[in-house]
Order: sequence, then C-alpha cells, then structure tokens
Amino acid sequence: MTILITGAAGFIGMHVAAALLERGERVVGIDNFTPYYSLELKRARIAHIEARYGDLFKFKDVDFGAAGALSTALTDVTIDRIVHLGAQPGVRYSLENPAAYIHSNISGHVNILELARHRAISHLVYASSSSVYGMRADTPFRVADRADAPISLYAATKRADELMSETYAHLYRIPQTGLRFFTVYGPWGRPDMAVWKFTEAVLQGRPIDVYNHGDMLRDFTFIDDIVNGVVLALDRPPADDHREKPGGFTTPHRLYNIGNNRPEQLTDLIRAIEAACGRKAQINLLPMQDGDVYQTFADIEDISRDLGFAPTTPMAVGIPAFVDWYREDWLKRA
Repeated sequence: MTILITGAAGFIGMHVAAALLERGERVVGIDNFTPYYSLELKRARIAHIEARYGDLFKFKDVDFGAAGALSTALTDVTIDRIVHLGAQPGVRYSLENPAAYIHSNISGHVNILELARHRAISHLVYASSSSVYGMRADTPFRVADRADAPISLYAATKRADELMSETYAHLYRIPQTGLRFFTVYGPWGRPDMAVWKFTEAVLQGRPIDVYNHGDMLRDFTFIDDIVNGVVLALDRPPADDHREKPGGFTTPHRLYNIGNNRPEQLTDLIRAIEAACGRKAQINLLPMQDGDVYQTFADIEDISRDLGFAPTTPMAVGIPAFVDWYREDWLKRA
C-alpha cells in the first residue's frame, strides 16, 4: 500500500517522505508549488527525493484545495494512510492574503477529510500549529489548555482544522492524529523563517530585523526530531475505544504537541547563528508584529508517554547543521 503526503515539496513534507521511503514505504507526494516562497527550493526538494528513491516515490502537481483536481489526480492511486502536511503557512502573510488560507487550510483540509472518508483510510496524520494557543501567558502549553483565542487567521484556520477533523472522527470513525508543531528548523528549511533569514543576512553582512526588541521565546525544534514524531504517530493510530484521548476527544482522534520542550530567547538563536557563521550580526530592533505571539513552549508529556517521543537535538547542534547545509549545498545551487 501507499502513503499519501500532501505538501511534499514543503520543508517537513520532504523530510517525512524521505524517512518513510528510507524504510521501504511507497509514497505519493502532492504539491502545487504556490509561490509563497522560492519555487526553486521547492522543486529542488522534489528533485532530491526523486533522485534518491526512484520508483518508490511518485509526485503529482495538484492543488488539494480543489476537490475535483485532487480526485482526478488520485484516481489510479491506492492509498491506505495520509500524512497531511500541506497548508498555506505564515502568520504575517495571513494579514495580506486571507483568501489563500481559506482555500488551502479550510477547503483543502475538508477535501483531505473527504478523501480519507471515501478511501477508508486507516490513519490520517495532519499538521496543526502551536499558534492555536494564542497569547497564553502560562507555560508550557498543554494540549488540555483552551485554544479558542487565536490572534491570526492562520491560527484560526489550524484550530478549525482540528475541529473539522473531530467532526469526521465522530461521524465516520476515521482514525486521526493532529500534531501541533513548534517552530521547526533545519536543512532544506523555509526562507521565511527566522533561522534562514538570520543566517542569510549574517553571511551577507546585512542587518536583521528582530521583533519585540529581541524579547521573544520560541520552542525551536530540529527537523529530525519532528520527523521522528510524525513517523511514531503514523505507526500508532488512535483506538476507537471511546476513551478520552489527548485533546479531550473520545473518538479515534487525538492531538499532540510536538516540540523541543525547551524555549530559547531570540537573542540566543542569534548568538548560535553568529557562532556557526563566524560573523557578528547587525541587529535592527523593532516592536512586536501584529499576529505574532510572545512565546511558545511545548508540553510533550502526552506524546512522550503514548508514543515514546523524545527530542534529542539542542540548538547548539541543530543551528550548525543548518548553516553547514546552507553554505555547502544551497549557496552552491544559487
């Protein structure tokens, strides 16, 4: 049988595909190459996977936000599990182009749920976000905490995804696991994220914009740890046993935080990048941006207890790994 991965040209999607292919799974990846960030990077990710894994990996250029196109593209594909990582990301961009979030994150999520329903999928793992916690002051963020006060449209769409998934788990008993990701970084990462932007600026001798004057905390999580958590979740679908699960549901649906469980100051991130680059950063201090949250901090007790998830990569290891990839791989492609 075959695993479908949406957002396969994305950062996490590419790495999850590689991990599953590495153990011999067959994977169909879909993506529609939205120009939110570098299309060259997205195409390079797919080319990297295709070159390494050959016929085990099939790719289809399709917009899962368009129900008809999705159905047509998968007519001849038999799938038994789905890892739904595709979405319109970004907090700040949701202020500029809200329609993109409704199309991909709302309509697209429903389309994947319908696909899971009609294909009798054995497990749907989908991406949520730490942004659903909003401006909570008490930390760490726990799955049992209320998540009904989003401060960006992006966050609102991700919380809506969780609730729609619960509806489908209730009505159609589709086993589902929602993963609330916490600030993922690493090789092949996203150019709109702080680790990439800061590294690029430091190496080019340009100033970096640092919001809230550097007083922000993020639970930076290395990509290898995230992938391990996704695969652990995929391999162990929730039981339809009517017992309460993380997230408060009694359906075959659960929610987990997936983070490093160790928030870092933005200024500490900058120092780690400076050390890895061997250069000092020029810093442009700015006030907090609309839609941003002050801190993220994942309580991972549920996923650790249930699945054995245990992040192992500190920033002191992960940041040099990203900088090395950026210098030795990406810059040579540019």
